[in-house]
Amino acid sequence: MPPRFMPRGPIEKPKDRKKVLLRLWGYIYAHKFMALGAVLLTVGSNLLALLGPYLSGRAIDAIGLIKGGVDFPSVFFYCGLMILFYAASSGLSYALSILMIKLSQRIVREMRQQVFDRLTTLPVRYFDQHQTGDIVSHLSYDIDTVNASLSNDLLQIAASAITVFGSLIMMIAISPMLVLVFAVTIPLSVLFTRYMTRKVRPLFHKRSVKLGELNGFVEEIISGQKTTKAYHQEETMTGRFDVKNKEAVDAYYNADYYGAMTGPSVNFINNLSLAFISVFGAILFLLQKISIGDLSSFVLYSRRFSGPINEMANIVSELQSACAAAERVFELMDQPPEPADVKGAVELSHVQGDVRMESVRFGYDPDKTIIHNLDLHAPPGALTAIVGPTGAGKTTLINLLMRFYDPDSGRITLDGRSIGEATRKSLRLSYAMVLQDTWLFTGTIFENLAYGKKDARREDVEAAAKAARIHRYIMSLPNGYDTILDENGINISQGQKQLLTIARAMLLDAKMLILDEATSNVDTRTEQQIQAAMRTLMKDKTCFVIAHRLSTIQNANNILVVRDGDIVEQGDHQALMAKNGFYASLYNSQFQ
Repeated sequence: MPPRFMPRGPIEKPKDRKKVLLRLWGYIYAHKFMALGAVLLTVGSNLLALLGPYLSGRAIDAIGLIKGGVDFPSVFFYCGLMILFYAASSGLSYALSILMIKLSQRIVREMRQQVFDRLTTLPVRYFDQHQTGDIVSHLSYDIDTVNASLSNDLLQIAASAITVFGSLIMMIAISPMLVLVFAVTIPLSVLFTRYMTRKVRPLFHKRSVKLGELNGFVEEIISGQKTTKAYHQEETMTGRFDVKNKEAVDAYYNADYYGAMTGPSVNFINNLSLAFISVFGAILFLLQKISIGDLSSFVLYSRRFSGPINEMANIVSELQSACAAAERVFELMDQPPEPADVKGAVELSHVQGDVRMESVRFGYDPDKTIIHNLDLHAPPGALTAIVGPTGAGKTTLINLLMRFYDPDSGRITLDGRSIGEATRKSLRLSYAMVLQDTWLFTGTIFENLAYGKKDARREDVEAAAKAARIHRYIMSLPNGYDTILDENGINISQGQKQLLTIARAMLLDAKMLILDEATSNVDTRTEQQIQAAMRTLMKDKTCFVIAHRLSTIQNANNILVVRDGDIVEQGDHQALMAKNGFYASLYNSQFQ
């Protein structure tokens, strides 16, 4: 079997953030009219809100400094305008939030669809080398993180930018001298934020990676609970989980700790500006360079000016997380798909099932060859059995026949034509395949059996189920063929799941059949019945059977004995037993 999980290397350095943001912008631009509406709502909402401090200053000036000299009509007028503008601003903000939610959900839907579409085009090698939990993490956690950033962070940054520039213009109009205070505090905020950004971003990338590793480990352990309990390895697995969990927690802590430092630190710097404004503003008032109302407006604008800067610093950590998550998603999207069919590849039709392997060499690792100069011939309609010890390369032969992997050298032909000259789709549709690891999805039994043949009729499905000796069991269920199977068929036994997958393969109009230890979970008597039914159903069709129970392949036309990647013996059962060689020793060992 191919190596299932490859160890991770060191954490890669994050890619250029600008490149990631530009790629995210491509998703936003695809919905440019919604994005334009969001921009207009953002501008309108924030401009209306920026009028509030100015009107507040006018109201304060209308109160005056002399006791009893309040101009109430002016105060009420300016306060009424404040209420009106703030209400309109809130209404636009609400509409903006709804619009951004819809926009972000559309983008996330597209991203998930693109990731899933890419997964369907990736070669088998990718799934052999990556944990399932890590792949699922791309579809769930990483894209959810991007979604949160699109719906919240981008909106907040846009609003903050408008508020900052609008407040700055208003402050310059009120008192250019007081604005000089920010010449000291703003550079400090910017420099500190840039320093923290460079420090925090790799930490969030590491956090995403560690979460993916934890998800992959949990998926493994949950799927193997019975084995864990059978071997009393609960404490061992708990210890391993503690290590993975601690790594994930430490990664989360470091990322969140340094990310959380940014906001309070920038807030402290901004509060210094408020203290300086109060002091210098009082001096300017005494010099009659500014009114109390203008000073009040300036203070309010300064808070609006420094507040968004503080907010932008607070969401820097979230943006780092979103960029790291987006990088991981884009890395998956950019994985090379299964190589395209050669130019002029033919669609296989009227397949006879004459399969040959000529001097085939192959290794999952280029430095480690598993199959050495293998020659094989399976004539049409023949039952070819492949036997040998574990690790001999039996399943690898099937991977090569189906073009899940391509040989390093040599040639594989079907009906005299190299399989490399045929489309992968037509080649794989020429086979029906039943694996040792059963796979059933949540749905009715009928849907599971008709999975590979969408136009299958009820009587066709029932005939296949009868041939697989599973019809009687199905009819004993309350809803028969309409019974809903739980995820992966966990509400039925392993043997029954195996029979269902065999029936599913029987239903296909394929000229060739592959059984990879498909009867390993069936009792001996049922296995013999299936073998007899299989021979009747697959008459004149080429069959490849990988089996550990040698008693089940005695009627094979040709038995290939594989050892260390080479066919060391081949022939029918009687001929191989007469040789008294490796096959005979394997056969006899099962009955001693």
